[in-house]
Amino acid sequence: MTAPLPPRSGLAFLRHDVLNLFLMRQLHMRASVPDGVVVPRSASSRLRLAALMTVNLAVLSGCLAPPPFEGVGRPAPPGALPGTCWDTLIEPARVETITEQVMVSPPETAADGSMTKPAVFATETRQEITRPRKETYFQTPCPDAMTREYVSSLQRALAARDLYQGEITGTLNAETRAAIRSYQKDIGIDSASLSLRGARSLGLSAVVVDR
Repeated sequence: MTAPLPPRSGLAFLRHDVLNLFLMRQLHMRASVPDGVVVPRSASSRLRLAALMTVNLAVLSGCLAPPPFEGVGRPAPPGALPGTCWDTLIEPARVETITEQVMVSPPETAADGSMTKPAVFATETRQEITRPRKETYFQTPCPDAMTREYVSSLQRALAARDLYQGEITGTLNAETRAAIRSYQKDIGIDSASLSLRGARSLGLSAVVVDR
């Protein structure tokens, strides 16, 4: 039994149906010509028809080919196992403004060594990147694991640590995400997305033991 095809977007449906309608009309026109009658077609018309057929095939191939790691969260880092879910922790670049005095012209002195004209300085300001942008991946529970019961247990665990004061709703509301961030800062993950490490430390996800 073949697996069902993934759903296509409305734009893909529209482009696909319009192109199919055009091609069917072209084939119907060719089929309605009596035998022995040759209908001339310009080179530009043939090129347009070939281009439309190519676009149609490209749309179909784009609809049928699922992207990697589909349905398992955000793009995974290189070498990640299929079926695992990840998120990113982005540390923005640090830019500092540096101001310094630059000599525009040196001092002038007389023959006896006395200064006749002092040096001239100008203030220059520039911005310098002192720390580049950094992107770090961290593993998360997959979306299918984030059930209402799971999130309710998460809220209870955060409430037991005085980080969540809201109701146990089983939904990832803004207050729950703020509590997640507060908890995970202590383990080096400044993110409102629940990490697998954080979930395990809260006793919500199983810990894998290497043997």
